[in-house]
Amino acid sequence: MIRWRGGVVRAVGKSWPGAVEITVDADALDDNDSNGDGNNDNSNGDGSNSAERTEPSGVVRALAFTHMVGEPQPGDRVLLNTTALDLGLGTGGFAHVVALPDRLPADPPPGPGHLVKARYTPLQATVLGADEQDSPWHETLREADDLEGMPVVTADLHSALPAIVAGIRTGSATPRVAYVMTDGGALPMWLSRTVSGLREAGWLAGTVTVGQAFGGDHEAVTLHTGLLVARHVIKADVAVVAQGPGNLGTGTKWGFSGVACGEAVNATVILGGRPVASLRVSEADARPRHHGVSHHSLTAYGRVALTSADVVVPELTGEFGQKVTDQANRLRGRHNVVAVPVTGLDHALRETPVRLSTMGRGLDEDHAYFLAAAAAGRHAEALLHHDS
Repeated sequence: MIRWRGGVVRAVGKSWPGAVEITVDADALDDNDSNGDGNNDNSNGDGSNSAERTEPSGVVRALAFTHMVGEPQPGDRVLLNTTALDLGLGTGGFAHVVALPDRLPADPPPGPGHLVKARYTPLQATVLGADEQDSPWHETLREADDLEGMPVVTADLHSALPAIVAGIRTGSATPRVAYVMTDGGALPMWLSRTVSGLREAGWLAGTVTVGQAFGGDHEAVTLHTGLLVARHVIKADVAVVAQGPGNLGTGTKWGFSGVACGEAVNATVILGGRPVASLRVSEADARPRHHGVSHHSLTAYGRVALTSADVVVPELTGEFGQKVTDQANRLRGRHNVVAVPVTGLDHALRETPVRLSTMGRGLDEDHAYFLAAAAAGRHAEALLHHDS
C-alpha cells in the first residue's frame, strides 16, 4: 500500500505557491521495486510521463506541500511516502513529504472552514467551502443555479489547460478564464506548476478545486458548485474543466479517469452553460487507442455525456487530419461537431508562459495534441461574440 522512508533534508530547491522541491538523504531504497510496468497514463505537474530517478542511490527528490507539512529546511528529519517514485509512476520523479516529525507546523488559527477534503485519509484537511454559511460568498451562491450561457471547455488531460487558454486568448478581447480542477488526478492543486505559471502571468482569473481536490483559490464540494463559483464569484467569461496532473488509465475501455469529461458536459448543460468538448488528439502516440482521436474522448463524449456539446475538431491537413475528422464524426447526432481552423494557433502556443508537455512530449513532438486543445479554446471565445 504505502512505501515509507525516513530521511534528512540535504538541500531545498525550487518552490512555487504551496510546494517546494527538496533533496533528501533517504533510508536505503530497494532498487528491485523502482520500476513500474509502464501501463498507466500518469503525468506529472507539467503533464509529462513518468521520469526516471536521476539521483544516486539513497538520495531522492521529494516534494513538500508547505500548507500541509510546513517549510522543510536542511537538516530536518522527514517522513516520506515513496510509493509512486519506487513504482516509476508519473509523479515527476518525486517522493512526497508526509511530515517533519521534529518540527510540526503550528495549528492553523481558528476560523471558518468545515469542508473536509482527502476525507478519512491521514492527511485530511479542512477548507472553507465557497458556499458555506461562514463564507463571504454564501449569499451569492445560496440560490445560484444558472451559468448564464457561460462557455465551459472540458478536457481529458491537465496538460491541455495552457493550450486551451492560449486559444481563448487569440480572440479580439481577453476574457476572464477560470480553471475548475476535478479530482481524477492530483488532489492538491499545488502540484501543478502549470497553474502557478498561468496565475502568475495573469492568464487565469481564478481557480476552483472540486470533489476531493483542494488548494484552489476557492473550494467546492461538487463540480456543479464549482462551475457556479467560476461564474458568480470569479466572474469568469469562460471556464476550463479538467482533472489535475496525473491522469490514470488502465488500458481498458472504461478504466480511465477521463470519463469525467462526459460528466462535465452533463453538469454544464444542467446549469445552463455552453459545453465545448476538447478532443484528445495525438499523431505521436504509438498506442492505437490514442492515435488520432483518443478512445478516452470517444468514450467520454460518446457514451458518458448524455447531453449535447460543441465538439471541436481542429482543421488538420493530410491523411492524419482526415483520420481525426472521420473519428470525430462518430460523435455526430448527439453532439454538434464543429470544425475550427488552426491558423495562428501555433504562434499562440509558442507564446504560452508555461512549458507545454503531454505524456513527455513537447509542442513540436505532438503538435496536433496542442492544436486540438487550442482550437477548443478559440471556439469557446468565439461563442462569447456569437451570443452578445
